[in-house]
Amino acid sequence: MALSDKGIRTLVPQEKAYTKYDSDGLFIQVTPSGGKLWRMKFMFNGKQQVIALGQFPDVGITAARKMRTEAKAEIQKGINPALERKKKREVVRAEQVEIGTTFEKVAREWWEKSKAKWSEDHAALVWRRLELNVLPYIGRRPISHIEPADLLEQLERIEVRGAVETARRVYQILGQVFRFGVAKRYCQRNQAADLSDALAKPVSRSMPAILEPDKIRGLLLAMDEYQGSPVVRAGMQFLSLTFQRPGEVRHAEWSEIDFENATWSIPESKMKMKKAHIVPLSRQALQVLVDLHPLTGHAKYVFPSERSDQRPMSENTINAALRRMGYTKDEMVGHGWRSIASTKLHESGLFDSRVIEVAMAHVDQNTVRGVYNRALYLDERGKLFQYWGDYLDSLRSAGKVIPFGKVANG
Repeated sequence: MALSDKGIRTLVPQEKAYTKYDSDGLFIQVTPSGGKLWRMKFMFNGKQQVIALGQFPDVGITAARKMRTEAKAEIQKGINPALERKKKREVVRAEQVEIGTTFEKVAREWWEKSKAKWSEDHAALVWRRLELNVLPYIGRRPISHIEPADLLEQLERIEVRGAVETARRVYQILGQVFRFGVAKRYCQRNQAADLSDALAKPVSRSMPAILEPDKIRGLLLAMDEYQGSPVVRAGMQFLSLTFQRPGEVRHAEWSEIDFENATWSIPESKMKMKKAHIVPLSRQALQVLVDLHPLTGHAKYVFPSERSDQRPMSENTINAALRRMGYTKDEMVGHGWRSIASTKLHESGLFDSRVIEVAMAHVDQNTVRGVYNRALYLDERGKLFQYWGDYLDSLRSAGKVIPFGKVANG
């Protein structure tokens, strides 16, 4: 018996779904939650299939019967109405993706999900690289329409200005964005996957650093006489005495400083190698902290930002101070203290190279030494840092350098 509009409205849900038939394969399914769903059974190539035609009352009985008639006409032409509706849904979805899912939207979504595992500075750097090098050119384009040649054009633009390493970093970011896009079905493939061989190879070079003793002395004196912020001056001095990575120094917190045992304990979350690290503090390094404590001891960070004592010093602050002191970026950067210390300490012959490497928080991934212990060689490292502090002091004293054959008693 054919259905009627009134009859459909009187159908009530039951514990299990049930169906009521109209004619020519059209029926309505009543779900336990009260939904009334139009369905149509049909035979195609000897197999019974079912298609959905909408939900009552959004789709009334007249509209449902019209869709049934149109479906039967397709079957007469050899067209499977189930496959035809699937194709139409895919076209609609593709159009929606093209309209709403731009490269910038996908990149932003990827960045928001990824930044929790990064440091604040690294997250900002990743987004800045996209803002400067990619988004102005392809940010508004649908990610599904971007081709490898489009990405290579952006990377070559970076290379032309001489920033080969930046181009490599941006290439890595693009790959991550596209892999995320594929996983979210915003695009079909990672368009950055095949670009590696098309990029220029970066030339490996050491960080700019000053290695001549008289020039190191000049740098130390310039730091001591720095007329800018006393916090920045202390940051430069502490960096020279501990030769840890500038980011680790900038993010140092007072809670990590143990004055009694003269140590600075850096948690793994702040370390490049993601392994906790202890830095024995020389008398000179401790004095820097003692002198600084009245200025920043109330804050979280040892070297806070000038704008907010709840944020660390900016990543550019120390390098900017070096520029003010007359040192170009090709002469000296904050990271250069690691090159200075490593070179001089290895040249001295006083310390086992393993002790020096652990002092610098280098982890040898190819040997058993890669199983890093933050207290490894702690006593030896204590002597090393004290010697380094005394050595720098000796350079300040009219160039009377401690011979690298005598380790200071500490």
